[in-house]
Amino acid sequence: SLVSVRWYTESTQNRGKMPRKDAKPRGRMTAYAFFVQTCREEHKKQHPDENVVFAEFSKKCAERWKTMLDKEKKRFHEMAEKDKKRYDTEMQDYVPPVGEKRGKKRKQIKDPNAPKRSLSAFFWFCNDERGKVKGANPEMTVGEIAKELGRRWSDISPELKNKYEQMAEKDKARYERDMTAYKKKPKGGMPMPPMAPKPESDDDEDDDDEGDDDDE
Repeated sequence: SLVSVRWYTESTQNRGKMPRKDAKPRGRMTAYAFFVQTCREEHKKQHPDENVVFAEFSKKCAERWKTMLDKEKKRFHEMAEKDKKRYDTEMQDYVPPVGEKRGKKRKQIKDPNAPKRSLSAFFWFCNDERGKVKGANPEMTVGEIAKELGRRWSDISPELKNKYEQMAEKDKARYERDMTAYKKKPKGGMPMPPMAPKPESDDDEDDDDEGDDDDE
């Protein structure tokens, strides 16, 4: 059975040192994240010398969370709501250092014509399983879903894993073909004829001419 949980909250809410004034606010936590953290701290108190296998521990926490009554979860939802208010308040006062912008980091500009990268066997597996995990555990964050997918991947049968590995190999071959073709094209992605010397005469009008008067 899972570790019995004593619902202590203040120690988890006020953990750690006071943040520096210029430090970016710590991200907010979900109710489920507070629950898992509480379980881990309680387990560590009871078994200080035991090595915890996170995947197994996370699975037990997820199973326990699914069977809990709403009134048992209420305290964790209150903790999450309080943490959200804390985060929102801190973010209002937060001034990013010079060169850093609020919100997400800027992504590197990519060529929209570049071939879509191939997916690994694990990513193909995630595409099939992510919806199932999210449906069964609506409280989970993106990070928690990723951990659960990792646990499921480690538990699948060799036959099923082989299926996804074949999908990955097929996609890799597709990507290599597309990249070979892409590299033969100029940066714009459209094939161009070989460059010819520009005529010196202005007799003929073409698309490159700005106008009839080129003399200054």
